[in-house]
Amino acid sequence: MKLLSKKSTIYFDPQIHKALRLKAAETDSSVSDIVNEAIRIVFAEDAEDIAAFAERAHEPNLSFEEVLKDLKRRGKI
Repeated sequence: MKLLSKKSTIYFDPQIHKALRLKAAETDSSVSDIVNEAIRIVFAEDAEDIAAFAERAHEPNLSFEEVLKDLKRRGKI
């Protein structure tokens, strides 16, 4: 079952458009299918980043100077 689609006009760089058309032909997909999948991947990565930030929200903040001092103290720099 295919979900209802919304139409949008998108302007591509000519070389990107050519690559999309070639990829669509090679994979027996539409340009729309390829673009939709790419956007889904980007949004999934964004969701992972947001989750990682939320998990670390209560960690202490260290200044750059504190990190440098610690690295020097431990002989790392």
